[in-house]
Amino acid sequence: MRRDQPLHIELATGRLVVQVTRAAFPLDQLCGFAARANPKRGFLFVSKVLGKHWPARPAAMEQIHHHLARALAQALMPSSGPYLFVAMAETATGLGQGVFEALLEQHPDAAALFLHSTRYRVPGYRALDFQEAHCHAPDQILYEPLDPEHQRRFATASELILIDDEISTGSTLCNLAAAYRARNPGLERVHFVSITNFSGEQRAAAFSDQLGLPVTLISALDAEIDFSPAPQLAEQPAPNAVGDNRRRIDQLAATGGRFGISQHWPLCASDVAALVDDLPLEAPLLVLGTGELMHPAFRIGRALELEGRNVRVQSTTRSPILCGADISQRLVFKDNYGEGIPNYLYNVDPNAYARIILCHETPSGSLMDVRAQLGARCVSYQTSPAGTCA
Repeated sequence: MRRDQPLHIELATGRLVVQVTRAAFPLDQLCGFAARANPKRGFLFVSKVLGKHWPARPAAMEQIHHHLARALAQALMPSSGPYLFVAMAETATGLGQGVFEALLEQHPDAAALFLHSTRYRVPGYRALDFQEAHCHAPDQILYEPLDPEHQRRFATASELILIDDEISTGSTLCNLAAAYRARNPGLERVHFVSITNFSGEQRAAAFSDQLGLPVTLISALDAEIDFSPAPQLAEQPAPNAVGDNRRRIDQLAATGGRFGISQHWPLCASDVAALVDDLPLEAPLLVLGTGELMHPAFRIGRALELEGRNVRVQSTTRSPILCGADISQRLVFKDNYGEGIPNYLYNVDPNAYARIILCHETPSGSLMDVRAQLGARCVSYQTSPAGTCA
């Protein structure tokens, strides 16, 4: 395959060089670039199909979900199972659940379970702990499921599918895979799934040697990267992104994936219709997730888009990114989980939308700051807390 010319990106924190080696989609269709306020890693890939730091069309997000699910289905052992899907918090929680649901559409009888990692600690619930070393908030948790059948699938999965928006070193995924294998020694295969893979074309063999299990790499684009940090980067401390992460079980959504789900996320058509039934079809809409709760925003946005509406999907985040490059706007507000750390929303002009649908799992009173900045056009859609789950 012909190699494209390297792309050189000048950021406030240094110089990033990207060399695409394989692509199912053009690089500029999948992501842009930005500078991170983090001396551990001064750059960020700003995905255009993730719905996190860039307002994305639901159809483009769904296209990626199905592309990755088709490639994954070819790598899975057909007589194997159960399959355990795990998405990485906070950025890939929605992507992972989208890929999981796309695989269920292609293989409805698959014995599969979806979970996503989290940074919220709920006392009394069994969990695996692992590290995301380069991140601004490195501690990660993976809860074991609550439902007995889900517990069985978790404990006996033969194939582990780990999903992130991008892979660079792969160390976080290896850390999680090793922690899970200690819980389930019968694990047979591991799959790393991402939109973009920057770890190198030959890294699957190295990951396999490290874990002692066959590892496959599945992505929509592979590239090599080189980052030369600016001298002042190491001198700039990152903004605090670690707060009081202790939560009660009734403060977190039952269906988001923290405690296990084996079917599509439930969506009530009448509830969705009521959010916009007073607006003309062409009115621009933003469906906004909050933190780790990303997937409901995608599902609502896609349902509205299928009606012919003009929709974008995005989410708030705790990730501190500098304005510049592909980050043109930034809102800063108090986080709705009460951790005492700043939360952010990037590349959003609230005045550009006729309505902003805010998807959340925390009480409405926790959203006063973000609602004030989004304006009167903001309406709420709250998911049910885990404490109400049967």
